[in-house]
Amino acid sequence: MCLIPGTDDRAAEPARIRLAAAAAAVATVGAGLGLRAVAAGNLAKYGGDALYTVLLLALVVLVAPRVTPLTAAASALAVSWGVEFLQLSEVTGELSRRSEVARLVLGSTFNPPDLFWYAVGAAAGWLVHTAVGPYRARRRTEPG
Repeated sequence: MCLIPGTDDRAAEPARIRLAAAAAAVATVGAGLGLRAVAAGNLAKYGGDALYTVLLLALVVLVAPRVTPLTAAASALAVSWGVEFLQLSEVTGELSRRSEVARLVLGSTFNPPDLFWYAVGAAAGWLVHTAVGPYRARRRTEPG
């Protein structure tokens, strides 16, 4: 069943994927805010780290709806790690002092355990994307 008038299902697939990715991004931000509201300490911090990478994965899929789950997860993990390693320089600290948004997005201080929790987020996002993504349905219907 096609949800977009005037298009067939195959042409509408990227639009449906983008819609799902946008919904996942909003849900992830909500989960992160909810986690911060009800939890503190390491649970809030490291849970937020994992959700940060899940959000990046959703944004990758939003921009490139035909990306494979592994590529989306690897891209999100690479960006997460890149931002974390950038914190070894003075760039993120300076930007964080000037902007609340920069502080939320870039952080300010390198923390090695964050690297592990970003990987946890990438793995969780990969699992969900693999389980519910269009690739699962395509594998079942392809001959071979």
